[in-house]
Amino acid sequence: MKLKLNFFLLGVFLISQLSLLAGPENIASKARVRVSSQLNSVYAATNVTDGKIRVLDKGEWASKSSMTFWGLIDYPWIQLDWNTPQTINKVIVYDRPDLKSHTAGGTLHFSDGTSVFVSAIPNDGSPKVVEFPSRKVEWMRFEVTDGDGLNLGLSEIEVYPSPEDYPDFVSRVDPYIESARGRYFFFVTGSQPFGMIGAAPMTRNKNQYGGGYNYNSREILGFPQVHGWMLSGVTLMPTTGKIDPTLGEDGWKSAFSHDGEIVQPGYHRLYLDDYNTWVEQTSTDRVSFYRFRYTRDAVTNILLNLGGYVSTSTMTDAKLTKVSDTELQGSVNTTGRLWGGPDNVELFFVVRFEKPFKQLNSWNDKDVSENISGLEGPKGSTPRNNGMSYHDAPTAGVNAVYNVNAGDEIQVKVAISYTSIENARNNMNTECDHWNFDAVRTASQQEWNEWLGRIDVKGGTNEQQIKFYTDLWHVLLGRHKLDDVSGDYPDYTQGERKGSHTINAQRKVRTLPKDKAGKPMFHMYNSDAFWLTQWNLNVLWGLAWPEVLDDFAACLVQYAENGGLLPRGPNAGGYSYIMTGCPATNLIVSAYQKDMLTKIPVEKAYNAMVQNHKPGGMMGPENELQFYIDNGYYPGNAGITLEAAFQDWSLGQMALKSGKKKEARYYGNRSEGWTKLYRPDQQLIFPKDKNGKWLHDDPLKGHGWIEANAWQGTWSVSHDISGLAQLMGGNDQLCNKLNHAFEQAAPDDFVFGYSGGHVSYANQPGCSNAHVFNYAGKPWLSQYWVRRVNEQAYGATTPDRGYGGHDEDQGQMGGVSALMSLGIFSLKGNCSVEPVYEITSPVFDEITIKQDSDYYSGKGFVVKTHNNSKENCYIQKASLNGKELNKFWFYHADFAKGGVLEIWLGPEPNKEWGI
Repeated sequence: MKLKLNFFLLGVFLISQLSLLAGPENIASKARVRVSSQLNSVYAATNVTDGKIRVLDKGEWASKSSMTFWGLIDYPWIQLDWNTPQTINKVIVYDRPDLKSHTAGGTLHFSDGTSVFVSAIPNDGSPKVVEFPSRKVEWMRFEVTDGDGLNLGLSEIEVYPSPEDYPDFVSRVDPYIESARGRYFFFVTGSQPFGMIGAAPMTRNKNQYGGGYNYNSREILGFPQVHGWMLSGVTLMPTTGKIDPTLGEDGWKSAFSHDGEIVQPGYHRLYLDDYNTWVEQTSTDRVSFYRFRYTRDAVTNILLNLGGYVSTSTMTDAKLTKVSDTELQGSVNTTGRLWGGPDNVELFFVVRFEKPFKQLNSWNDKDVSENISGLEGPKGSTPRNNGMSYHDAPTAGVNAVYNVNAGDEIQVKVAISYTSIENARNNMNTECDHWNFDAVRTASQQEWNEWLGRIDVKGGTNEQQIKFYTDLWHVLLGRHKLDDVSGDYPDYTQGERKGSHTINAQRKVRTLPKDKAGKPMFHMYNSDAFWLTQWNLNVLWGLAWPEVLDDFAACLVQYAENGGLLPRGPNAGGYSYIMTGCPATNLIVSAYQKDMLTKIPVEKAYNAMVQNHKPGGMMGPENELQFYIDNGYYPGNAGITLEAAFQDWSLGQMALKSGKKKEARYYGNRSEGWTKLYRPDQQLIFPKDKNGKWLHDDPLKGHGWIEANAWQGTWSVSHDISGLAQLMGGNDQLCNKLNHAFEQAAPDDFVFGYSGGHVSYANQPGCSNAHVFNYAGKPWLSQYWVRRVNEQAYGATTPDRGYGGHDEDQGQMGGVSALMSLGIFSLKGNCSVEPVYEITSPVFDEITIKQDSDYYSGKGFVVKTHNNSKENCYIQKASLNGKELNKFWFYHADFAKGGVLEIWLGPEPNKEWGI
């Protein structure tokens, strides 16, 4: 009985998760529609798949059904027939929004002979979501079994495929995953890969731990156009009826439901319950595009908010001009960045409406004006506390007024620029000079499919594929371009540094270098820190998107050209000083070692790194860095010591490949200083003060580390695992100690906060630990623990779990998750003179990585996995291009030529393989 109950509960759990799979497109429109009857041609059967939903007497199917005086109804039916079998698992039924005609219940009949009962269909046209285990069908019939009134029918019926039949890569992305724990920039549906525009609805106005779009919040607070690292603003919001914008988001917010919502890369659809309005959103690289569909007659106010706090920065000093009855232009200052960056960054915009508005009104804090031609918003903001803080400021903005009838559409476009209004307008004119929303959506999603499809996987579970492509979406999403179509970009590197902030930052407009055809040679980016990306983005981008690695390397060097420093987390063309060390070194060196540093002169890149590894550079404060150079470790911090050691080693490897032997020896010697922090009595690395005394004795304590502790951080001396093993007494001792750490962390799914626990895959410092066993003589332990971590820490596909719950910093946890799923990693971040990839057991049966001909001589690299299963996690043997491979690694040079890697798995470790 207990087994049956558990199986039942598992089934309920699986079915309950179906609604959270955001990805696929409605396939009802691909079917032929038949009905028992239709009232007339206005209420034709084909209206149920026309996309016009919840509009009374428009886009509806109404039958000839009648009702006798004693209540008998001749119940109608509607049937969808497909030319080829479809595997489906969800149907959404929308009743006609006619309160006198209520299709209240029915039965879904399928061609496989099964049926699903549907009850409690809302009478107002709201969606009724019906989910069921996957079934393959050629037709589906909805038979009304309960109703009230005449002419029963439907406004719409939508049918969604099961994961087995997802038609493209976009469908396999689920933006909802861990959205209840993510940051403001975590969930951005209105953006291209690394696009300047980053538009999305906002449901919770905070930054971290569930800010931005949070799945659990059921109110839309607006649609900001910018979701970036410490950049936000220009919030659009369609409303109807009488509203008071001076109340801020409390005055214009609307309830909404996930029922009927479509969430995909490049497209978002939802219904604003308070305003009876459908909102659809898509984008080009620098332009967001909205289509508002009104389901009732109303006066609509389309708000453009240009004041107040928006999750990660605050808008002040708004300036807006009415150009015409269809166009607005202006600018807004953004300020109050918690983690540093320029104190003020100006955002320019142009807004176009497809139809002339009736009048333009405004509000300015508590003042309201009508028929305005311009607006100047309140100046200044108020910090929320005396330390580093977010800021508050009054809201201010305009509302375009229209009279709309049920079924009307209004389309709106917003283009932005960080340099000028003219460039914002040029961005719009160049990228989107028309009003074809569907064409923009198609182009947006075609681009996403091309980028995501660079890695094509087969096999594994549906959940593993969905999680993998969601990982790739994160890897390609959060870091946004700053440059205009013209190549102009902002430079905020000049100003006075105060902590992590740049005070009195002055904007200079610069232009990117261009090729012979006049095209910018690379882009400039706004980005969260590249802290420890040697274990995720640097490797993954290089595999399938080498042009991205090349681009970011050039961007980082350009920042140094402008302001002298290689940024950690570049913000709006300036510096944020977030995190520690000089992580740009690892990215640039990895690009160089893989022959991907093509967009800037190599010597310029090398010199920029040399300068930033000196006192006064980005590697650290002058006195502390000098102490590290003289003594081998950072005073008071073991984490920074290990970062600097790896960065020095990386730079030394580039020097060695470049023939700079003296410099290579110098940086190689600097990279060995970490050994002074090894503590024999603990057999771990611990922080020392400047006098050489240990700071404390607790290996689980975070003091003296950066978001880590001795248990988590010791293993990050990736360039010298053999040296660490020697200090510990040999490979066996190292593996036993690290294996103990994983055993301690497994019950908590290897997920802890910023310093708790023995192993944490919720944050960057611990993201290499499972792969260390490869370099300590026991690769089977890497194979085992990589699979465990991938499943437990990253395997969930719910709004609450999937990335460890702490620091999915613009794709870094997603990058680790994706690499684990591929069974490919690089402990040394591809920074060796001859970079290599380590092998663990992939979760997919076949992986095809397309290779860019500008960087690779091969056309593709294929990984085939035999005997793959959850139990079979151990590599028994492997071959590369038909030749036996007995090593746990292979050269990047071999990858670059293309080929086939084959891996055979089994349930027990082969302790003779890979040693």
